[in-house]
Amino acid sequence: MPAIVAETEARATLVGLLTDGNIRAEATFFTEPAHRSLERPYGWGWLLALHHELATWDDPDARRWAAAVAPLADLLAANLLSWLPRLTYPQRTGVHSNTAFALSRALDHAVRRAEGGDGALLAGIQEAAGRWFGQDVDYPAHYEPSGADFLSPALVEAELMSRLLAPAAFPDWLARFLPGLGEDRPAGLFRLVNVSGATDGQIGHLHGLNLSRAWAFVALAGRLPGDDPRVSPLLAAAERHATAALPHAVGGD
Repeated sequence: MPAIVAETEARATLVGLLTDGNIRAEATFFTEPAHRSLERPYGWGWLLALHHELATWDDPDARRWAAAVAPLADLLAANLLSWLPRLTYPQRTGVHSNTAFALSRALDHAVRRAEGGDGALLAGIQEAAGRWFGQDVDYPAHYEPSGADFLSPALVEAELMSRLLAPAAFPDWLARFLPGLGEDRPAGLFRLVNVSGATDGQIGHLHGLNLSRAWAFVALAGRLPGDDPRVSPLLAAAERHATAALPHAVGGD
């Protein structure tokens, strides 16, 4: 975003950070037994998302950075794949430990690996998500939000399943999971979150919740048929939430 950070400055910073040596040090850190669960799953998902973006960006610097980051991406993909079968229950939370959000961040990387002939991670994500979420019905989203959420557990689960289920199957799954979306229900999911203390490190998360809700509403609307009656309420909610949150997505606190 040149208006915020000069491109040359941003590139120079990344050149200094995303080096073979730095990434080897990170990979070594995550191979140590005491560190194997650190940043799991949030940081793992974001690292795999970063690698996917670098690997698919037609840019000389990005190609160099993607090659540097690849060993860490390979390690965390393998760690994620070995962890998923051992995770009996998903974490349905509105903060970093949310399982569905991390898997959605990792999904593009997994798809690209599958296209290259290694489908293990994609199959692992599909199996785990189906086991955890495939039969979910009438999710109690009226209890959201919690006081420090920056994610909606209901919406991030729905967003993940919108990417994993066949297009013909997703609308019915969503109707069972969150009945009432076409009527702006549950009301608390559609109502803007009140952020009573933006400079409080926990309460300030709620600005992020408004923003991530907007993203999820748009994603869900885009993966429903165009004439689905839920599309209009979802897009209207996305606009409300984005309008409230975007001014707080830049600057200090």
